[in-house]
Amino acid sequence: MENEKVLIKGNYAIAQAAVNAGCQCYFGYPITPQTEIGEYLSGKMQELGRGYVCAESELAAINMVMGAVSTGVKAMTSSSSCAVALMQEALSYAASDELPVVLVNVMRTGPGLGYIYPAQGDYNQSVYGGGNGDYKIIVLAPSTVQECIDYMYKAFYLAHKYRNPAILLADGLLGQMMEPATFGKYPYPEIDHSSWALSGAKGREARAIYSCAREEKKQIQHINNLFKKFEVIAKNETEWEEFMTEDADIILTAFGSMTRNIKAAMKVLRQKGIKVGCFRPITLSPFPYDRISELAKDGKDFIVVEMNMGQMFKDVKYAVNGKSQTSLVNRACGEWLSVEEIVSSVEKIMEKSYAASI
Repeated sequence: MENEKVLIKGNYAIAQAAVNAGCQCYFGYPITPQTEIGEYLSGKMQELGRGYVCAESELAAINMVMGAVSTGVKAMTSSSSCAVALMQEALSYAASDELPVVLVNVMRTGPGLGYIYPAQGDYNQSVYGGGNGDYKIIVLAPSTVQECIDYMYKAFYLAHKYRNPAILLADGLLGQMMEPATFGKYPYPEIDHSSWALSGAKGREARAIYSCAREEKKQIQHINNLFKKFEVIAKNETEWEEFMTEDADIILTAFGSMTRNIKAAMKVLRQKGIKVGCFRPITLSPFPYDRISELAKDGKDFIVVEMNMGQMFKDVKYAVNGKSQTSLVNRACGEWLSVEEIVSSVEKIMEKSYAASI
């Protein structure tokens, strides 16, 4: 399969990429629309002599991952939305313990149980978290099946490089669709965990990993160190892509698979003589605030397109900080906003803006 282009579903691409990245243990619990990840790995991991457990719950799965990665091995789980909500306490622990947990979230609609319609409503859950205390998680958002592979590799690398939980945030549409993709070798260096991993104390002093310090000053220092580390992550790993922003008056902004539609809408609007560009955050955390701020300084207006009630919109608005206009085009869930709907919405926003300026 290596370097050969294959037609593959997003969920299976994620699963095989995890195998190629050297994942030694998978712990999970089935939930639509990501169940095929566990299904695929149930055979593949056993075939390779690696660990696979269909846990009794999402809580059990994420805690099993924490136990595995504390020994320095690569381990992961996958789930969806309402089930990921059950993992929030463990993610807070993993961030505090500096454990390289990798989680795949293939989003479905919410809130509550929701349903299997595709959506992008877990932006807040992933970027800001639902666990207690101050912590940050690395969040990567692929937009194609090929990127499901590429950023699955990167999620493992970044999690282990920085000893920080990492989430691959996909959606039901991307998990279920099929596209041609290529599996290359895992492109990143392996990380040495010998200085901290709980691998047995034979020949060395015993170690322990704690999620908190018992003294106030030490706990404050611990939290400060976590945030200093994330500043390094933001400096080195913040990633985005942009198209035709140089001469653009308006920049369409989206994350994940919705990026595909704003690129197509940009082409239609350009043909109509409207100077539109596209901006796509790839790392949702750390978020590319600085680059958006730079573009806004040039007077470029931002229109955020997302399948939720405006969760990324607030981060774009914060980055713009009043330097230009920001608008939202959105739908809560279900059928993706079409190219025609996006084009029509942009034209209406422009008309409203022009009328207000007269």
